[in-house]
Amino acid sequence: MRGVNRVMLIGNLGKDPDVQYLEGNIAVAKFPLATTETYKDRAGKLISQTEWHTVVLWRGLAELAQKYLHKGSLIYVEGRLRTRSWEDKEGNKKFATEIVGDNLIMLDKRGEGHPGGFSTQTGTDSMEGFSNVDIPPLSDPSEGIPF
Repeated sequence: MRGVNRVMLIGNLGKDPDVQYLEGNIAVAKFPLATTETYKDRAGKLISQTEWHTVVLWRGLAELAQKYLHKGSLIYVEGRLRTRSWEDKEGNKKFATEIVGDNLIMLDKRGEGHPGGFSTQTGTDSMEGFSNVDIPPLSDPSEGIPF
């Protein structure tokens, strides 16, 4: 039987995407994403619990993130978990688990934090063959969320 490695998150960027270019001019973006769950405890008190995730985007999605995303942006990202390991300078083994995104939807309202709003055409040419990207943000974040 095959396994399934799928992650779907809706959250806010903790800081602007850090974009670097690898050999061959391949863009890679990395940023923290905060997801917050809110629930009531037995006493009826509202409790919020925030989890932080590291998101990595490649190629066209990385360029899209660099152009349109900023600290506080609300996004839906879909991808897979990837765990890497390495040894630090002292020889200790370190691990990092990241979400490698392959689908991104911007959920900020049009013009929120961006004068003039988002362009509906931006990114589609450079994105061919890399990912399925919905560029226009939704007017209502609850509208069209895929679950």
